Amino acid sequence: MNSKEYREMIARETAKRRKTHHYESRLQQACKEWFDYQYPKWSKLLFAVPNGGLRDGFEAKIMKREGIVAGVADMILLIPRQGYGSLCIEFKTNIGRIGRQSEQQKEWQAVAEAWGNKYVVIRTFEGFQSVVTDYLSR
Repeated sequence: MNSKEYREMIARETAKRRKTHHYESRLQQACKEWFDYQYPKWSKLLFAVPNGGLRDGFEAKIMKREGIVAGVADMILLIPRQGYGSLCIEFKTNIGRIGRQSEQQKEWQAVAEAWGNKYVVIRTFEGFQSVVTDYLSR
């Protein structure tokens, strides 16, 4: 493989990652929109945790000092139900490595569950609807 082929391969892989990331973002946006429509009185209790994204070193240091925690779920529904304190929601695709939880996410999941929270990995819009409807109906 020559350097041109290598650069092209890296560009393709980078484009795949960006596309996948946006898929998770679009899924999360659709789920939030549905939730707000379906449960308007609880709209403010389902919120995103802005842990992801690229930041420069200065901003990253500020966020760490403010209390950002690696691995926190993408969204939290801050309504106690079924003996749980909250519902923690991680959005993942079914595409390659990107569709798997990182070690930090698995560690955070274990801590959240140990303290009485429900944690789910959501891969589809229908999966979100089902989990949330079940969680709130009891």
